[in-house]
Amino acid sequence: MPRVIIAGASGLIGSTLCTMLGGHEVHILLRRPMDDLPESIAQHVAETARWPEIIAGLAPEIAISCLGTTMKKSGGDAAQFRAVDKDLVLAFATAANLAGARQFITVSSVGATADTKNLYLRTKGEVEDALTLLAFERLDIIRPGLLTGDRQNDPRAGERAAIMLSPVIDRLIPRAFSRFRSIPASTVAQAIAELVGNGTPGRFIHENEAIRALAG
Repeated sequence: MPRVIIAGASGLIGSTLCTMLGGHEVHILLRRPMDDLPESIAQHVAETARWPEIIAGLAPEIAISCLGTTMKKSGGDAAQFRAVDKDLVLAFATAANLAGARQFITVSSVGATADTKNLYLRTKGEVEDALTLLAFERLDIIRPGLLTGDRQNDPRAGERAAIMLSPVIDRLIPRAFSRFRSIPASTVAQAIAELVGNGTPGRFIHENEAIRALAG
């Protein structure tokens, strides 16, 4: 039974993904415990500084990062935003790599590139580049469009407005640019679940169409 470790399991994608990995030994890293999880999922509650030690002890085969925050939740502080979306993701990935993980799956964003002035997309792009250098046997980069779903206790007013308008906006986006359309977080989670354990080596980028195809 493959051993999987997830960081960011309390988020929109991660919390759904946890319920989709039957047949795997699942461990999740948390700063606060989660309720209503399947009993088969092992929770490891600790400050992030202790995560590498926990990962080393578990020696997972597959590591999944669903980590992410927003500038609003970071109090408008770019350094705090990057501390989660870049530094913590890379610390998690590095620890997993050192522990022998062969596959790493990360949730990035459509439009991610290190060559942009947009802080969010630049941060995501820098993370993708750094993960590539870690040379996992297989690296899966998930690049969804605007995520739709119910973020409990996380209103994100601007994002919620965009989600409400997304059915109209999506129809205005040509098929050639479908990667920019909205996509349910549950679909992204299902796609990740399908990728877990894929033995084909290499670096793979999955945007909306590929994500939907994987989810079935």
